[in-house]
Amino acid sequence: MRVLVTGGAGFIGSNLAKRLGGDGYDVTVVDDFQSGHWTNLVEFKGDVITADLAQQGGPLASLPPFEVIFHQASITDTTVHDQRRMMQNNVEAFRQLLDLAVNWKSRMIWASSASIYGRRQPPNAESQPPDPLNVYACSKLVMERLADRYREKLKHPIVGLRYFNVYGPGEDHKGKFASMIHQLARQMRTGKRPRVFTAGEQKRDFVYVDDVVQANLKALQAKTGGVFNVGCGGAFTFNQVVAELNGVLGTDLPPDYFPNPYSFTQDWTEANVSESRRGLGYEPKYDLKRGIAAYHESGKLGASI
Repeated sequence: MRVLVTGGAGFIGSNLAKRLGGDGYDVTVVDDFQSGHWTNLVEFKGDVITADLAQQGGPLASLPPFEVIFHQASITDTTVHDQRRMMQNNVEAFRQLLDLAVNWKSRMIWASSASIYGRRQPPNAESQPPDPLNVYACSKLVMERLADRYREKLKHPIVGLRYFNVYGPGEDHKGKFASMIHQLARQMRTGKRPRVFTAGEQKRDFVYVDDVVQANLKALQAKTGGVFNVGCGGAFTFNQVVAELNGVLGTDLPPDYFPNPYSFTQDWTEANVSESRRGLGYEPKYDLKRGIAAYHESGKLGASI
């Protein structure tokens, strides 16, 4: 089976591409390398195309059809305030891929975001109305509505996955946009106290990247389309994260609290994964403790490129 992974040099895309390649799929990666990193592709043995998906007339249209498109490419920096850049990159690239999926009769599986929920009361369910707090979240909401417009044109059900706070190997190139788990671990590995917003009781649904890959693979067999939450199904505070990191790193560093300078952050995220279980057969395997332990065993926790 010919499979295309967009954003395949990025964090989630590279993990997915390598897993698909290991499972025997014929995998092609496309990335513009603005935010992805070549080190994520060292172990990837498939084809790599360098292209900007938002530009018309790119190289993809001249290729033989792909049976599946895993669309992971996106601007994920939520601090980008350039509305045109965000919408052009995220929405218009998706539109062009959807047109290709129609022509190729491809199955489309794509990355949405839990940021769509904004400050809606957790645990967040797919039925809740959207509450985007920034243009990134809005771009994902527009993409979900665009997917609905293409639903009847596509041969297979289209599945969007609302990722919560993903962490794991392959994110070290992201710097300050890596997960808080990675950033705090990096500080602690140098002997610094981990810096978190006062008073460290903000809650996040931290989902290990292997569970995100699992959700994408489950979506290959989906009989119905829609959007589905991808989280661990629980919420953990930053204080709990620091405690778990101290445990695996063998440190004893208390948090260094400072005021939250942002007005658009979420105080509590938590995925209701009931629909994901029902519609995809998704079952998260990693809670915070097991996920951080697996991350540490990989040798990548808090490491730099």
